[in-house]
Amino acid sequence: MASETTTGAIELRSPGGTVAARIGLDSGGRLYYEVTSGGRTVIEPSEMGMTVDGSDLGDGVRFEGEERGTIDETYPARGVHRTAVNRCSVLTARLTHRASGIGYSVEARAFDDGFAYRYVVPGDGERVVGGERSSWTIPAGCGVWLFERNSSWKLKSYAGEWVRADAEELPTFSGQGPVQGTPIVLELPGGRGYAALLEAALYNYSGMRLEAVGGRKLRANFTEGEAGFAVEGTIVTPWRATIVAADLNGLVNSDLLTNLNPPPSPELFAEPSYIRPGRSVWRWWSQGTGTPEQEREYVDFAATLGFEYTTVDEGWEKWPDPWGDLRALAGYAASRGVGVFVWKRSKEVDDPADGYGKLRTFLDEVKAAGACGVKIDFIDNESKAAIDFEIGALRLAAERRLMVNFHGISKPTGESRTYPNEITREGIRGLELNKMAEGPIPAFHNAALPFTRFVAGHGDYTPVGYSNPGPTTFAHQLATAVAFTSPMQVIAENPAVLLDDGRVRPALDVLLALPSVWDETRVLEPSAIAELAVLARRSGDRWFVGALNGTEKPRAIDRLDLGFLGAGAYRAVLLTSPEPAAFAREERTYRDGERTLAVKMGPADGFVAMFVPSDEQ
Repeated sequence: MASETTTGAIELRSPGGTVAARIGLDSGGRLYYEVTSGGRTVIEPSEMGMTVDGSDLGDGVRFEGEERGTIDETYPARGVHRTAVNRCSVLTARLTHRASGIGYSVEARAFDDGFAYRYVVPGDGERVVGGERSSWTIPAGCGVWLFERNSSWKLKSYAGEWVRADAEELPTFSGQGPVQGTPIVLELPGGRGYAALLEAALYNYSGMRLEAVGGRKLRANFTEGEAGFAVEGTIVTPWRATIVAADLNGLVNSDLLTNLNPPPSPELFAEPSYIRPGRSVWRWWSQGTGTPEQEREYVDFAATLGFEYTTVDEGWEKWPDPWGDLRALAGYAASRGVGVFVWKRSKEVDDPADGYGKLRTFLDEVKAAGACGVKIDFIDNESKAAIDFEIGALRLAAERRLMVNFHGISKPTGESRTYPNEITREGIRGLELNKMAEGPIPAFHNAALPFTRFVAGHGDYTPVGYSNPGPTTFAHQLATAVAFTSPMQVIAENPAVLLDDGRVRPALDVLLALPSVWDETRVLEPSAIAELAVLARRSGDRWFVGALNGTEKPRAIDRLDLGFLGAGAYRAVLLTSPEPAAFAREERTYRDGERTLAVKMGPADGFVAMFVPSDEQ
């Protein structure tokens, strides 16, 4: 038990001893923490604390006691790999705020790939959270990856381009001010690996952004500002989390965010068979939402391609008989083995009155029409009210056995473990920007995404746009469908182009073989954020490799290590773009002992390879 003094610190080490964190009180009685990995500093001593009803609970506190434990479990994962591992050391430190007499706890968990903590403040009635002093003081010399968008939309839709800044310039780096969205990814100095700053388990609270306040310090920031936000009953904050990884493979494969979320309710998800990952056709990107007859044609396209879904976007409510036409469309789609997702503007149903009565009515109508899910759009903030709506939508949709795809939304925080009916969400600068004045998407952004935004979880980028690829090549476009994680992968391109355009048909069988979830993912050398992303991903006994050249220079890989392939022979299909708007296809057999690949890429180019076990010797 810790002593009742205002000095000293409690240490928590991860099960393997890799990560160590110290939570203590400085000489002035201010609560702080620090994190090391392999004995090297990842987070320097950083302030902790939150303000409740005007009391800064991190200032002038004393330790009252502690409890420790461990967690060691696995559970099904969806996206990067099949099985998640949740193994950590657990600490609950009990504290008292001297001035107010408020007692509360800091709960902490140390994993071999990171550290997280949160505050739990027991109580009844409504109280106002006025902000947090929770912060991250990052080491000097860090490279910092963040998303930038020079408009007021930056922190509404989280759809910025990923760019690099130096730690010291963060307060003045952005023209939109010192507040940044999460995740923020760090290149630790001296080539010591990577870290990511995030939050997990965002429920009944406002979404956290990070404000650069000088001295390499990033502090929690909230939409509501000084006015704060009200929380009823016991206050349980989201986890303030830091992922630590020696390499990009560790960063991509971290389960830390979902580990920090509770498992799904066995009552709410007693029968989860309706939650099915898959691929979707989508008319909006190439042609706009169609008439009922045109959307019926897209059902046929989905069936022809073997895709599981079609997404009917904004505009369907203007059909002559919207609900009748939707029922007819969903019935026809069901006869062809295709599910229908239905778009809705959030502001039309985001009303907490009567337990979100407008939303319940809409979801009831969607269910009665025979659709399988909803695409809820234009939430455009992460205030507590917005978060309450999102979680309410997931719960109400689950009660009706409906999946949800959120758009116009902030980052994921691992909530898809608790609500697995969240099949994907946006919160990413995706291919729709190629249609807009701010676009098109540059190659460096795509080559950064697997190691930045996707570290936080799934993202509905809507990949593969041959007819509007921006400055990238066809091979680069196809590789995004391999490298980007979304359990519902909405393919942007017009299916008629996929099926009939002679320039892209050499890649059709590979595109159609791509799953939307993976059994295993490996990041291959020489990957580097925004410069080159090379990911090998396994589904069953098949392996796929997707590479994205993020630079404006040609790139050659002389010996790509294919050691991930198992024993025996593999039939390989290799797809490259010798010209930007074309595919070259090579087929060959790799036998035992042949486990390297040489490939050349042009500027903003990429390549894709598919490896299928073969009986050839």
